[in-house]
Amino acid sequence: MSRWRDVTGEKSGQDYAARFAALARAGQDVHGEARLCAALVPPGARVLDAGCGTGRVMIRLAELGYDCVGVDLDASMLAVARREAPGLPWFQADLAGFDPAGLGIAGDFDMVVAAGNVLPLLAADTEAAVVRRLTAALGPGGLLVAGFGLDEAHLPVPPGITLPDYDGHCAAAGLTLVDRFATWDAEPYDGGGYAVSVHRR
Repeated sequence: MSRWRDVTGEKSGQDYAARFAALARAGQDVHGEARLCAALVPPGARVLDAGCGTGRVMIRLAELGYDCVGVDLDASMLAVARREAPGLPWFQADLAGFDPAGLGIAGDFDMVVAAGNVLPLLAADTEAAVVRRLTAALGPGGLLVAGFGLDEAHLPVPPGITLPDYDGHCAAAGLTLVDRFATWDAEPYDGGGYAVSVHRR
């Protein structure tokens, strides 16, 4: 069972979407993830949103001209995504067993993005398998971009995966770290409790 399911019961899609809608109405920027992704690959690039949730990041990327696919395990989150953008491809799948061919889609993505604490909320001891699966979905030179909390202030669960853990999983999968930021606004990483890591295949 994933830590996400422990926290939410996988019934929180509507509440999650409502929270970000309220932030947007209040004038908050809710598109930092998409903006950083768009700075890393050109429009038209193929992007896999791994742990896409309600589709906030992917829908924005599609609006910016990216060829996107979304995958999540939580049916309640996907229900919101499908309602908000019925024309986009949304798939329910466990990232630990993710296989594009099994879903009838091509691999060789230019970018895989895992936003929203996807890695710390995986089922325990599946992190390395997920990194391998996501790496396998990348084309040569493709980027894996993952942002997640590292301490209790940035997570709804006790901290689990560390940056050395994550970098080790990435290296074992054949990825090289090319950049690391403290936020999705690309502020330099300073050892704080949240990191956005960019690895290249």
